[in-house]
Amino acid sequence: MIAVDTNVLVRALIDDPEQPAQVKASRALIKKAGEVFVAQIVQVETVWVLETVYDLKRDDVLKVLDALALNSAYLIEHEQIFNEALTMFRMNTADFADYLILAAAQNQEITLATFDKRLSRSLGVKLISLNPGT
Repeated sequence: MIAVDTNVLVRALIDDPEQPAQVKASRALIKKAGEVFVAQIVQVETVWVLETVYDLKRDDVLKVLDALALNSAYLIEHEQIFNEALTMFRMNTADFADYLILAAAQNQEITLATFDKRLSRSLGVKLISLNPGT
């Protein structure tokens, strides 16, 4: 088993026409290793890269995350939290990282406080009021 950073994982998951050598090397490395550990921070960074660098839309990001979740070669850190976050990301409008945070909070059976109005629509989230006493 090996662990990979975000750059290696993204190149393995995406056909980047500007980096064909890195795509090939990443895929060969993962195939040879057989199992790849994907740290939670790599999960977050991967979504950020897919959305900002590759300009993928939410549906395409979901396809990549689904492929990651379903591929037995990848050992996902905090897999249950990842899967819960993926489900929330699929059904709601906040960012994937926010849902990872929420899934972790729910796993601890605690409320998540936020200023994020989109995230605050989720069960287990409290929107912080900017007007004390309301």
